[in-house]
Amino acid sequence: MSTPLKCLAAAALMALSACGDTFAEQSLFGAGVGAATADITGANAGTGAPVGAALNVGFCDLYPRDCASRGF
Repeated sequence: MSTPLKCLAAAALMALSACGDTFAEQSLFGAGVGAATADITGANAGTGAPVGAALNVGFCDLYPRDCASRGF
C-alpha cells in the first residue's frame, strides 16, 4: 500500500474513533482504531491499541461535546 493511501486510511479510521458515550466505549473504539491504523501503516498493532485508546479517551475528556456518539 502506498504512503498516501496509508495516510488516507489512517485519517478515515481516526475520524470514526471519536465516538462512545462511556469510558469503556471510548477505550474500546480508540483501541480498535489504534490497532487498525497501526496495522495499515505497518506499525505494531499491540502498541497502536493502547495509544489509540488513550488518545480517544483524552480527546473525549477535553472535548466532550465533539465526542458524543454519532450513531456509527
